[in-house]
Amino acid sequence: MSTERHITITEVALRDGSHAIAHQYTVEQVLQVAKGLNDAGVPYIEVAHGDGLAGSSLQYGLSRTNEFELIEAAVSVCEQAKVAVLLLPGIGTMKDLKQAANLGAKMARVATHVTEADVSAQHIALAKELGLETVGFLMMSHMAPVDKLVEQAKLMESYGADIVYVVDSAGALLPHEVTERIRALRQHVGVEIGFHGHNNLSLAMANTLAAIGEGATRIDGSVRCLGAGAGNTQTEVLIAVLDRLGIDTGVDLYKMMDLAEEIVAPILKTPQEITRDSLVLGYAGVYSSFQLHAQRAANKFGIDSRDILIELGKRKVVGGQEDMIVDVAAEIAKKKPESVVR
Repeated sequence: MSTERHITITEVALRDGSHAIAHQYTVEQVLQVAKGLNDAGVPYIEVAHGDGLAGSSLQYGLSRTNEFELIEAAVSVCEQAKVAVLLLPGIGTMKDLKQAANLGAKMARVATHVTEADVSAQHIALAKELGLETVGFLMMSHMAPVDKLVEQAKLMESYGADIVYVVDSAGALLPHEVTERIRALRQHVGVEIGFHGHNNLSLAMANTLAAIGEGATRIDGSVRCLGAGAGNTQTEVLIAVLDRLGIDTGVDLYKMMDLAEEIVAPILKTPQEITRDSLVLGYAGVYSSFQLHAQRAANKFGIDSRDILIELGKRKVVGGQEDMIVDVAAEIAKKKPESVVR
């Protein structure tokens, strides 16, 4: 890796981390975290419901605080950092994107399943029209062969995306699989390439370094590993590793460490670690945000949450199909007479 390289970090704890705390962020928490990230020199801070704009619902999980209040709060304390929002077409709408832009968001990350980039055309076009830096976010990238990933990335590029991300939503990719995906995009796509990892197989850092090694210049991290499943690539650790490698991020390591320890750690009910369920997420290739949903369903039906997650993986269930979790749990419970609905 070159000692002259620069990597641009997007901090996702105020969006992806929402999954880990059941979407219970308060305005005060967002103010504190966003200010700390801004003061540390983090250039982009993503703020939204875990499932993106308009994600607050019975299916995905109800937010404690309206996400537009959280976006407005983050913008109010960001002097140099830019606030980003995530939008999944079919959940968030054009109206939601416009409202986020009016509140001061500067980046739109338009996310689709890895094989469904065609549903992002209107939203990417609108984001560009609104003057937002625009990202195409290809989720569950482990579920498509490399040539399909390239095809979908080229679609997002053709719609106007400034950056295209390989998104390891399940934390299922292995380092060599990240390498081949980033390498292929670098060969066939003309825009910047990003990587978003999850740590369900303890490979978020290794995968992130593999992506950087192949030329990815936009990297996501979550401070204190505050993200879905076992969390994302841990931002403060990533800053330290990249500094050791001579790769510039412009982020103050000490300030990130202090933020993680003093502000973010108390937000987490339990420390982020690779538990039975988060390990199964990566092993079975299941969307990381399914963890809490599966645990609740398992408790309701008196069954093992791992059985639910393994079956979801077999059925190739993806984000947006959260309603399937209870259905699968009910089916498993019927086959196990000893299970008890609670």
